[in-house]
Amino acid sequence: MNRRSQGERTETTRAALVQAARGLFEERGYAGTGTPEIVAAAKVTRGALYHHFTDKAELFEAVARQLAQEVADEIARQASGHSDPVEALMAGAQAYFAAMARQGRARLLLLEAPAVLRAEQVMALSDVAGLGALQEGLQEALRGDDKTAVPLRELAVLLSAAFDRAALAIARGESAAPYEQAIRLLLSRLVA
Repeated sequence: MNRRSQGERTETTRAALVQAARGLFEERGYAGTGTPEIVAAAKVTRGALYHHFTDKAELFEAVARQLAQEVADEIARQASGHSDPVEALMAGAQAYFAAMARQGRARLLLLEAPAVLRAEQVMALSDVAGLGALQEGLQEALRGDDKTAVPLRELAVLLSAAFDRAALAIARGESAAPYEQAIRLLLSRLVA
């Protein structure tokens, strides 16, 4: 008989809670999802929920962090291998738009997370979801410029906000092409 260790059981329970909550949050949103529904979907007890998470908001943060990491992974896959920095940034932008268009991601990460989580938690999610990669891409694209004159982190934060607005529009069903064209124009003029 192959028995699982306590650590394995703990991780399995935590993963079940995150997966169940993710499906419900994507379908119904944060406010429309109750903890009884989460534990029923995860097939665990309320005690197990509160053993792993102090409250629903902490569970939501775990779900949002998982989503943000998936977005970052997709950006990294698409942006790698481009020798031209603007093309790498564009590939990353297109990957971001595509990743955020998947069910519930834009709503959960860009609308609900700021309403549920503290500002520093939201910025941490942004860091996970590709802000650091955007900053690195900008640094590479602006390589010849005087680095002391370019506030890279702040520039990345501002561009990230533009990407987020475009991602929300695309997730609502608008065409991605005009936003990709606008981002290309913005990036090419920025690094010209």
